[in-house]
Amino acid sequence: MYFVYILESQKDRSLYVGSTEDVKRRLVEHNSGKAKYSSSKRPYTLKWFCAFPNKIQALAFEKYLKQGSRFAFVRKHLL
Repeated sequence: MYFVYILESQKDRSLYVGSTEDVKRRLVEHNSGKAKYSSSKRPYTLKWFCAFPNKIQALAFEKYLKQGSRFAFVRKHLL
């Protein structure tokens, strides 16, 4: 299984969207600073995640959520 997840920064309430095979491990990586892109806004809390049967579908949905106005969709329908 592959997962798409949304994290919220406790520092500034910004959202981070990602995908992984292990959501718990990935949250630990974000909060420990191992994920370089998101390290400046830690700590994070897990706000939402969804399972997909394969990596291709998970990556496609992650990409969809990261496009322009999709964050409005996230805030309205997923959070």
